[in-house]
Formats: sequence, C-alpha cells, structure tokens
Amino acid sequence: MDGVSEDVSIGGEGIRLGQFLKFAGLLDSGGDAKEAIIDGYVRVNGEVDRRRGRQLVDGDHVTYEGRTVRVRP
Repeated sequence: MDGVSEDVSIGGEGIRLGQFLKFAGLLDSGGDAKEAIIDGYVRVNGEVDRRRGRQLVDGDHVTYEGRTVRVRP
C-alpha cells in the first residue's frame, strides 16, 4: 500500500484499533478514537472499519485524516 508515513512498533503481536490510534499519535484520547471510528473516519487496509476492538496485526495499514501508518511488532 502506498503513502505510508511511518511504521509504528507495537511491541507485541497485536493491538486493538482504538488503542493503536492513540499509541501511534493519530488521535489524542480514547474518546476521540471512539468517535472517529464510529463516524467512519478511520480506514484499515484501505477500508472503513467501525470496530474499535478490531485486532490489528503486523503489516496492517491504518489511515486517519490522510496520514497512514503501518503496524509493526
């Protein structure tokens, strides 16, 4: 997938989408992450995903407001 701005190491094998948005610095709080996900502003691997608890794994691409980051272990 093109346009990756950076890789973000999660220090393990998986992380939930809501947590990752905060961890990667895409959003400041859990509340902001929840709203962005529910409102359909977050894409995982190019598709809108409204599941805050979605488990991300190595290589997944998360996009919010034009910034895309790749999940790394």
